Amino acid sequence: MSSALPLGGMDAATFLRDYWQKKPLLIRGAFPDFESPLDPDELAGLACEEEVESRLVEVRGERTPWQLHQGPFDEATFNRLGRRDWSLLVQAVDHWVPEVAELLEHFTFLPRWRLDDVMVSFAPPGGSVGPHVDSYDVFLLQGSGQRRWQLGGVVDEQAPIVEGIDLRILAHFEVEAGQDWVLEPGDMLYLPPRIAHHGISESEDCLTYSIGFRAPSLDEMVTSWADYLGAQFSETQRYGDADLQPVAHAGEIDEAALQRVRQAMLSALDNPAQMAQWFGRVMTQVRYPDQLAPPQQAPSADQVRRHLDEGGALQRTLGSRFAWHGSGEQVTLFADGDGLTCSQSLARWLADTRPLDASVLQHDDAPPILAQLLANGSLQWADEGDEDEA
Repeated sequence: MSSALPLGGMDAATFLRDYWQKKPLLIRGAFPDFESPLDPDELAGLACEEEVESRLVEVRGERTPWQLHQGPFDEATFNRLGRRDWSLLVQAVDHWVPEVAELLEHFTFLPRWRLDDVMVSFAPPGGSVGPHVDSYDVFLLQGSGQRRWQLGGVVDEQAPIVEGIDLRILAHFEVEAGQDWVLEPGDMLYLPPRIAHHGISESEDCLTYSIGFRAPSLDEMVTSWADYLGAQFSETQRYGDADLQPVAHAGEIDEAALQRVRQAMLSALDNPAQMAQWFGRVMTQVRYPDQLAPPQQAPSADQVRRHLDEGGALQRTLGSRFAWHGSGEQVTLFADGDGLTCSQSLARWLADTRPLDASVLQHDDAPPILAQLLANGSLQWADEGDEDEA
């Protein structure tokens, strides 16, 4: 699969300047001659697996409109469904299907640590999840069949939703002029956060690939950052007031006390090095920790070197996340929420999609780092003859 930019001939800088987090973009033929790497039966099979996150949305449920069911499902579930007006959504399909994970190689013009997952949805005619908004950027790639997408304007979080159901469907949705398209296989629609949209399967079954991006809320970031910082402090670091003066009112919290607290908090928060370590770990946390399957016995650096020298290879575990930070020769490599110190050249190699064969041994520190990543489950031994999966 070619890794050309799926922007319809537009360069990455123009897209980021004019569209990213600003306005939608319809890209006809983003993936020319696209053939879906997955078929509906395979998607349904994934939805029957206990460890796979899946949902089923019926436009007209047994009890109420817009009925939501959580997976895993079984054959009986699909047998009772009719030939229209429902949708199956399977999360993080790239964590399970290497061919779907390869789609992400077309989006390397964006920070890799911002990528979240590829959700795949199947819908027969009339299938939909209703008009709604997302709080993150998403590329909607049509895999097979046709889906009509209608867009409204920017919607804030106070917008009324339909009550009495388990889905956040907008109570009011109005299509903006010129924002109504039918997508064919290979067409793609980019949506920035908070744009109201409604997708409906047209006259035949369709598959849609949703490439979503991580966007933690400010609430999540502040809470996580505070927890991380708190773990770095000792019990002896406490509120202090060595400059205390006699008080007129013993029950008053005066401005001097608040200023001491403010200074102590600001001093703790203003720590760029600690923030980088925290952020790298947070943004590489794996979505499903159980997917990391460390070997029963941790390999040694010598074992890794011999394996690669003898023509073997390693592969990145599907769903694993890599990133790095630093400006010197030694940087921090982040992998699935952990941080390892290594050379910048090796960190760049590992956080990229380059092969993990004997060529990686050009980095002197590769064997021990690779051994640790294998022990953590972020890397796996590749079967002889297998190609590396990014």
